Amino acid sequence: MGQEVASCDYVDEQAFVKRLRAETRLVSNLYKDQRFESFDPPMGGAEVEAWLVDDNWLPAPANDAFLKRLDETLATHELAQFNFELNLDPHPLPGGLPKLKQQIEALWAKCAETADALALKPLMIGMPPTLIQDMLSLDTMTPTNRYRALNERVMELRGKPTEVDISRREKLELAQNHLMLEAACTSLQTHSTVNPGEEARMYNAAQIAAAPVVAISANSPFLYGRRLWEETRIPAFEQAIGINSFRGRDGAKIGRVTFGAKWLRHSFLELFLENLDGHEALLPILEDAEPERLRHFKLQNGTLWRWNRPILGGDCHGTPHLRIENRVTPAGPTAADMVANAAFFIGLTRYLAGLEIAPETDMEFATARSNFYACARRGLGAQIAWTGGKPHDVQRLIHDRLADQAREGLVAAGVPEPEARAVLDPIRGRARTGLNGAAWQRNWVNCHGRDFQGLVAAYYERQQKGRPVHTWRI
Repeated sequence: MGQEVASCDYVDEQAFVKRLRAETRLVSNLYKDQRFESFDPPMGGAEVEAWLVDDNWLPAPANDAFLKRLDETLATHELAQFNFELNLDPHPLPGGLPKLKQQIEALWAKCAETADALALKPLMIGMPPTLIQDMLSLDTMTPTNRYRALNERVMELRGKPTEVDISRREKLELAQNHLMLEAACTSLQTHSTVNPGEEARMYNAAQIAAAPVVAISANSPFLYGRRLWEETRIPAFEQAIGINSFRGRDGAKIGRVTFGAKWLRHSFLELFLENLDGHEALLPILEDAEPERLRHFKLQNGTLWRWNRPILGGDCHGTPHLRIENRVTPAGPTAADMVANAAFFIGLTRYLAGLEIAPETDMEFATARSNFYACARRGLGAQIAWTGGKPHDVQRLIHDRLADQAREGLVAAGVPEPEARAVLDPIRGRARTGLNGAAWQRNWVNCHGRDFQGLVAAYYERQQKGRPVHTWRI
């Protein structure tokens, strides 16, 4: 959900930036004093965003009633009244991934029971095919100060309606006077701790890994009745918050939702300084808190949606820590699939970061960015340029090399070999069959026609059984 704010009344932006600058200096001092925590073994955690649908398989704007009845501290609101979020406990990586799966399954069973009492169903999916354009409006925004302020400020900075233009097999063009398209983009957000001194290698590795991760996990092929990208969340989110801040060295436009501008050289501090100097304050609201709590620093970072986002946990009073929040993977189709996606991201990132020669020395940043968007567009059908510049079919690359490399990365982080193999089994299954969530949805429509209510019903039935998507029948 992000950091709530006390009011949606804005203050002088200069006053906010002054506090942001002072808090960024405090963060710089944390680096100078080497105050960040190290983790051995590494820790991992996740957040899952989900939908509520009614008996007709249409999104239902009922998150407040649902959450009150659920009465679960790990569950919270999201941008639209159709959505909610589950914040899962972090665990050491050895043994932690099976625990993550168990927690998702237990919480999901509780969500299903609660929703059933309200004649609703919970749904984990990147974008529900039954979503209708008129459903996402200011009337269905979750009524919080943060969301109202975000919408007002985005539209103020844009100075014109939000323009959406997404095309592949079909085309979606529209203009809206709000940012609610963001609510269509529900994700699995994987958190992975980073030790001091390894930030650049880990972050750059996460950027390289983003392309195969989004290809294997794609689960959002339909939006507003149109077949678009395999992971349509990527362009939809970027265009929903369509505010360009600056151009990178290669001339690429860098927005608030972004893959990034360049490789890191040393640490996350480079990105935190970019937050300060490269992007306007989206929520310039003064917090009544001492600078050491870093409230303005975190508010600014929380309104920049990098697909791999640097996170500073804690504040100056304790022992803060660093982690990467990977945002490229969609929600669903099942707990087994999502934990496999998280494991693939963490394992492949750690493998690439641990190579003797940094892979980013053999790959242009523009190539990593191009790979990412190619995989979001075409999923497992994408061609990418991997290290060395040789083109690869991404499905075969994952099957032949990357799944094993992710396993090696997990084992190097202390995960027992049998556990690493088991948790990554859905990745191998998808790479073998070519069947991820997006492919299954497309195949179902090819077989049954554009009965999107029937598609969601069939998807939900299989989701509730819990078997990974590569085993689903049409």
